[in-house]
Amino acid sequence: MTLLTGAYVAGTSPVHRAPAGLKLALLAVGCTALVFARSLPLVGLAAVVVVGLYALARIDVRAAWGQLRPLRWLVVVLLVVQVLIADLPTAVALTGRLVLAVALAALVTLTTRTTALMAALERGLRPLRRFGVDPARVSLLMSLTLRSVPVVAGIAGRIREARWARGRERSVRAFAVPLVVGVLRHADAMGEALAARGLDD
Repeated sequence: MTLLTGAYVAGTSPVHRAPAGLKLALLAVGCTALVFARSLPLVGLAAVVVVGLYALARIDVRAAWGQLRPLRWLVVVLLVVQVLIADLPTAVALTGRLVLAVALAALVTLTTRTTALMAALERGLRPLRRFGVDPARVSLLMSLTLRSVPVVAGIAGRIREARWARGRERSVRAFAVPLVVGVLRHADAMGEALAARGLDD
């Protein structure tokens, strides 16, 4: 499982049974609240709440870590940079808010089917029809974006493992070129699939 996928984990918990629209609304509220949680005690309290929600949803540690794992290097870099320009408590609070926001988003995707998320997004975007927005297409775009994140992360992981096996783990070119080629191939395959379904216009 990877970050922010439609990797639904079947279950009957209260979190699973909650309407997709309600979960998306609460996700927005939760992420907004995290923006204002600038102190370590508040971030710690938010962490307790997020862990509690995962426990309530009965999502095991392996599935939860699978969602956060692609962020590990970004978190390390962000933490180091913040320590250099600010101080350790600020760095930990900022990094913690990022991880918790991603964890909340991951919880929604782990407990909600992609079709339910798309339907909820379409309903929420309907008022924008008067401005020329097509809710179905926007919903599809967001769904494809979410699904593309784990694909790119998977490609990057395979390339990194291949570099280590060949002893070229420090070569930026040996990582960047195959990554770009892999992403372009995925985009091309996705374009062909959309065209086959008449969604290329």
